Amino acid sequence: MAQSDLKKRCELLSPAGSPESLCAAVNEGADAVYLGLKTFNARLRSGNFAYSQFQAAAKVLRGMGRKLYVAVNTVWTERETDRIYQHLKYISDIGCDGVIVHDFGTLSFIQNYFNNLKIHASTQMNIASANACNLLSKQKVSRVVLSRELSMEEIRQIRAQTNIEIEVFVHGALCVSASGLCLFSSYLGGKSANRGLCTQACRRLYSVENSEDNKYYFSMLDLQLIEKIPDLVRAGVDAFKIEGRMKSAEYTGNVTAAYRAVLDAVLNSEFPGDDSQEVINAVKKAVSLLENDFARAKTLFHFEKNNPNIFLNPDSDGGTGIRLGCIARIKNRASHKLAFIENSPVMPTSGDSIRLHKFDDSVRKTRKIKFIEIDDKGSFWVDIPDEFYNGDSVYLIQTKIMSKYYPDILPKNLSVFKKLPGYCKAPVIELCFKNKLQELPEGFYVSVMHIEDLYIAQSIRPNRIILYLNKLNIKQLISRQKQLPFKPHEIILCMDPFFNEIESNYFKSSVHELVGLGYKTYIANNLGHINLYKNFDEGITIIAGTWLYVFNRYAADFLLRTSVSGIVSPLENSRRNLEHTFDIKQRKNVFVTVFAYPSLFRIQSDLTGFYKFKKLRDNHDEYFSLSSGGGNTLVTPQIPFSITDKIPFLQKAGFRRFIVDFSPHPLKKVFYKDIMRAVKNSAPINGASRFNWKNGFYEPKTQ
Repeated sequence: MAQSDLKKRCELLSPAGSPESLCAAVNEGADAVYLGLKTFNARLRSGNFAYSQFQAAAKVLRGMGRKLYVAVNTVWTERETDRIYQHLKYISDIGCDGVIVHDFGTLSFIQNYFNNLKIHASTQMNIASANACNLLSKQKVSRVVLSRELSMEEIRQIRAQTNIEIEVFVHGALCVSASGLCLFSSYLGGKSANRGLCTQACRRLYSVENSEDNKYYFSMLDLQLIEKIPDLVRAGVDAFKIEGRMKSAEYTGNVTAAYRAVLDAVLNSEFPGDDSQEVINAVKKAVSLLENDFARAKTLFHFEKNNPNIFLNPDSDGGTGIRLGCIARIKNRASHKLAFIENSPVMPTSGDSIRLHKFDDSVRKTRKIKFIEIDDKGSFWVDIPDEFYNGDSVYLIQTKIMSKYYPDILPKNLSVFKKLPGYCKAPVIELCFKNKLQELPEGFYVSVMHIEDLYIAQSIRPNRIILYLNKLNIKQLISRQKQLPFKPHEIILCMDPFFNEIESNYFKSSVHELVGLGYKTYIANNLGHINLYKNFDEGITIIAGTWLYVFNRYAADFLLRTSVSGIVSPLENSRRNLEHTFDIKQRKNVFVTVFAYPSLFRIQSDLTGFYKFKKLRDNHDEYFSLSSGGGNTLVTPQIPFSITDKIPFLQKAGFRRFIVDFSPHPLKKVFYKDIMRAVKNSAPINGASRFNWKNGFYEPKTQ
C-alpha cells in the first residue's frame, strides 16, 4: 500500500468529553474526535457538548480538515422515538463525519431517513467476528468499532474477511464485562450502562462469603497498546481509538501526543509497519510520556493471551492517579479540615487535584486542594471534605504544574450558532413478523445450561426446552451417545452473546451437523449469529435473543428485515415499554422472560484458577454468585428476577410465549418443580427482584 494511502487510512481518534478536551486532542494531532451531546450517548456523566458548542465544533473542524464523530450509542425506549428522531435530524442538519450507534433503531432511522450520515457500529454492539461485520456492511454501516476482548490474531482474521472499516480501542479504561453485555448497574437501580448511566459496579468493594477478606475483585487495569501500534497497522486497522470522554483535557492531550508520535513514526518509516529504530525510539518515548497520565496500571488485556491475572487487580479500588495513602490523623484549622497522610510517596501542592475514597467504598469525591500546611517535621496536612476521616484513601489525580495551555479552537462568541433541534414526529412503521413462529407452541419455554438438566426438566414438561449452545453441549448433541428426553424439534438452541472470530469458525462447521440432525430453531444473541445461518434453506427459525436489546419497534423492524422471526424482550425492559413497543396483534411473536438469574457481568475469561470462591457480597449487603467454565465467567444475583405472578396480566395483554430461565446454574429437581408450580399457578416467588419491570429505566432530570 502506498504511504499516502496508509496515512489516509490510519486515523488517530481522540475523545472530546468537553470543549477543553477537544482543543487538547486537536492541538496534539488527533485526526478525528468523538463527542456526545446532552442526551443519547454512553457517557452522560461527562460534560458533553451544548448545541452551540457542537455546531461551532462541526464548522471549525471541517475547516481544519479534521473529522468529527457524534456518539448516539445508547438504547432507547418506544416513548423516546420522537426525541431520538429529532436528535438525529438535528445532527444531520449540522453535519458530521459519522454517528456512533448502538441501538438498531438508531441504525434503522439513519439508514432510511438520514443518508448523509455515515454509521459507525459502537463497541456496545459487541461486534467480534467477520460474520457480524459483513452483515452490518450490507446494512449501510461504514465502520465497526470492534469489541475490546479480541486478540491480535482475531483482528487479523476479521480484517482478512471483511471490507468494512475497522476501528480498535488502543488506550483507556476497560469494562470487566464484555462489550455491551453488562446489566449490573441497571439491576441495582435502573441506571443502565446501555443508556450511559453506569455506576461502575465493577469498581466496588466486595467480600467473600464467610470471610472478612474485602477486595475489589472486578477492578480492571487500563488498556495500553502503544507498543502494538506497528502490529495493528500491519493488520490493516483503519482507526485507533483512545477512550476517555470522562477524563481531563490534560489526559486527552497527553495520551493523544503519545499515540500521535508512534503512529507518525510508523507511517513515516521506509516500510510502514516495520519496527525500524525510529519506531522503537518513538515507542520508548511514548511509554515514558504515558507514565504521567495519572491513570491506572496498564494491561494488554486479551491482545496476546487470555490471562485474568493480567487485567484484574483485586487489591486496587480502581481509582485513577497516584495513591498518596490513608488518612492517619485529622485536625481542624479555621475553616479547613486537615488530614495527615502517612508515608505519602509525594507531596502535593495547592492547586493540585485529589480524590478521596471512604474506607468502605461508600463515597468517592474529587476536589482541588485549596490549603496545605507543612509542620515543623516537614510533614504535610491537606484540606479535605467533612465526610472523610481516618482510614480513608487519598489519590493525587492531577498536578497544577502538569496543566498545559491549549489554544482555543472554538470561537469565544457562540451566539451565532443558534440552531436547535426542532419538533417533529418520527415516521410510523408497521412491524411485519414472519409466520415461522406458528410452528412453535404457545406456553412455557424452559431454558437450561447443561444437557443433564434436560432430564430434570421432563419432570414437569415445558412446551419447549431452550438449551445453551456451548462447545460441550454441541459435542454431546452431535455424538448422540445418550437418548435425550426431548426430540430435536422440541429443543431450541440458544447461542452465547459473545461471538468472536474463533467461535465463529468453530460454529460454522458444527451448525451444519446440528441442522442435519433436526435442530432448526435458534436464539441469536449477536449479529454474527444471524449471518451464520444465512446460507441455510432447511426451514431454520431464528429468534432474536435478549442480548440484541429490542427496546423499540424500530430496532425490532431492523432485525425482522434480516432473517429473524421472533423476539425475546430484554431483561432490562419494563412492562410499560414492552406494551408500547408491540401492538396486541404482534405480541404473540414476543417471548417474555418471567423467571431468570440475570448475567450481570459476562467476563470473557475463565476465573476458575484465579478466584476459588463462588459467593460474593457487596457493601450494600447484596449477594452474588460466580460461575466459571468454558472460557468465561458469569456473575449473577443470588436473588432471581421473577414476574411469575404477572403471567395472567401478560396473557390478557396478548403475550403467549414465556421463558423460565434456570441458567447458568445446574438444575436441581426440587427447586425446578417448586418454580414450575409457581409458573403454572401464576404465584409470586418470595423475595424475588422485579428488576426494571415496574419502574423502568432511571431517567436523569436533564433528559
